[in-house]
Amino acid sequence: MKIALAQLNYHVANFELNTKKIIDAIENAKEQNADIVVFSELAVCGYPPYDFLERKEFVESCEKAVLEIAECCSGIAAVVGGPSINPEAKGKNLFNSAYFLADGIIKDVIHKTLLPNYDVFDEYRYFEPNSRFDVIEYKGKKIAVTVCEDLWDEQPVANSFARSKLYAKSPMEELMTLSPDFVLNIAASPFSYSQVEIRREIVQKKADRYSVPIVYVNQVGANTDLVFDGNSMVVNSQGKVVEQMKGFVEDLQVVEMNDVNTLQQVDFDTPGKIANIQDALVLGVKDYFAKMGFKRATLGLSGGIDSAVTVVIAVLALGAENVRVLLLPSKYSSDHSIKDAVDLAENLGIQYDTVPIESIVSGFEDSLQPIFKDLEPDVAEENIQARIRGTLLMALSNKLGHILLNTSNKSEAAVGYGTLYGDMNGGVSVLGDVYKTDVFKLARFMNRNGEVIPENSIVKPPSAELRPDQKDSDSLPDYDILDKVLYKYIELEQSPNEIIAAGFDEAIVKRAVRMVYMNEYKRYQTAPIIRVSSKAFGIGRRMPLVAKY
Repeated sequence: MKIALAQLNYHVANFELNTKKIIDAIENAKEQNADIVVFSELAVCGYPPYDFLERKEFVESCEKAVLEIAECCSGIAAVVGGPSINPEAKGKNLFNSAYFLADGIIKDVIHKTLLPNYDVFDEYRYFEPNSRFDVIEYKGKKIAVTVCEDLWDEQPVANSFARSKLYAKSPMEELMTLSPDFVLNIAASPFSYSQVEIRREIVQKKADRYSVPIVYVNQVGANTDLVFDGNSMVVNSQGKVVEQMKGFVEDLQVVEMNDVNTLQQVDFDTPGKIANIQDALVLGVKDYFAKMGFKRATLGLSGGIDSAVTVVIAVLALGAENVRVLLLPSKYSSDHSIKDAVDLAENLGIQYDTVPIESIVSGFEDSLQPIFKDLEPDVAEENIQARIRGTLLMALSNKLGHILLNTSNKSEAAVGYGTLYGDMNGGVSVLGDVYKTDVFKLARFMNRNGEVIPENSIVKPPSAELRPDQKDSDSLPDYDILDKVLYKYIELEQSPNEIIAAGFDEAIVKRAVRMVYMNEYKRYQTAPIIRVSSKAFGIGRRMPLVAKY
């Protein structure tokens, strides 16, 4: 039996586009003599649809799309993810389902059991968990179909409502009692730089533990802050990966399941953490613009490392012709920073304009002088400069239709080293889930084949250049130390005492954690952040603003 893995990029609520993609893939699979073609979780509507699932017309559109796709399933079967209506009077109105389509109709519908309610996931808000386990018999094979986390039962989702209330065994344990010939798993598993290898190892361990081949199909593409990397695979019953699809691109591959246990394990050409982060960010920007109907981007190019890395990502995602930047020097901007910004813009071939802000700052200061006259200059004057820059960039955005990219990194966002309504402006935050130390690594990676980002932007001490001789280190611990503390506190969710016990300076840890707490209010008002880690600021990390620290 030949199985086609269809790794596609879906657009939430774009039923016409999604249905066409799925039908085109079915026709492609037919031409390759596939018996079944497998698509990802909630493919018909795109993932995550969030509260669209509470709208009757949205669910009806999903049903209509499934029926249209089913009509094309003649001479081939398809497994397609989509919501389905729960006919019972009790519980949630919907299931998260996998439709088995064949002979032009819906042959069977399999529901998801483990509904994740951690980090970015909130599926129990919308779906009723499955309580029935069965296999599908097709062309002499017994096929177990699972939806995403039903294969991942040792992950945090194992503690979900579904697992604790409905049954003692995991979904895989239940299905293995039915002796399937292989398992089809449809997924919508977001990218994080620590997840790709973990995900592969889990699928391998499950296949080896139960001595059953597993076909794993993940979606690709970005929807707002979530990036899906694809990396779909086929694992044989010895736990060997015999087909590994590429990351971050659409693809369709066909595997002969009768031969799966005799195929050689694939050689993994692992791109590495930084290469994966770049690919994820580029795809995140590209899809944010394309799916929102935007084309052109702008940002403030300062000569610093963050704006440099952001503009390179923008050019990779949108093309140099669709990126226009502003250079906004103040009296504190060094000549070298201005030259670095100009050199980068010319290296990339993008349009740039220089708008000095010194006279605008003076106008603000003159207007405020009667109020500020007896007070020493401080962060208020620094923030005026940042907000003037933000205003000018938003003016360009409004006038020319260029979407402003936010350039703040995760280290800055964590400790509040940014100005609301100033350098925190933007339609989407490109580096908001990338620590400063990794921003430097990204810059080096971008220069691996020759200098794109000027070397001075990489080696000079980071500075906001809002006062004379200012450096980030005047206000913050060294990034090499700060980022390690933040990673333990945010991603690993360790307590300050645990971090101190690991050998970090007590004063630095307590100061860093306090800054994280004190700046929650800023992060509530920032742009959506493209997620590349296991714990990003935003929907996956919800903290109270007024809690006592």
